[in-house]
Amino acid sequence: MAFKDLKQKKWFKVMTNMYVLVLSVFLVWMLFFDTNSLLIHLELRKEIKKLEKTQDFLKDEIARDKKIIEKLSDEDELERFAREEYYLKKKNEEIYLIEYEDSLKLKDKE
Repeated sequence: MAFKDLKQKKWFKVMTNMYVLVLSVFLVWMLFFDTNSLLIHLELRKEIKKLEKTQDFLKDEIARDKKIIEKLSDEDELERFAREEYYLKKKNEEIYLIEYEDSLKLKDKE
């Protein structure tokens, strides 16, 4: 097939049109090489979804902590929390910790 025959084909005429060539170069540039390329947009979208998941998790944590703070505003609850978590005691009071056998880390005797 000679170059003259190729020039006569309709698809060749369309593809060698100056507007089609410029548009093709522009699209390739915008999709891959530009600072706002499609690839960068996809990476940023992944990061946004990851940050939104983190935000949801942290909102749940804040809500849970607010409930705990509200609960600890009561003096009796605060005392119970201090006794259970930090083993605090009143003066002239003794604390006995009861550990069950299944909660102890026992070495296997061979």
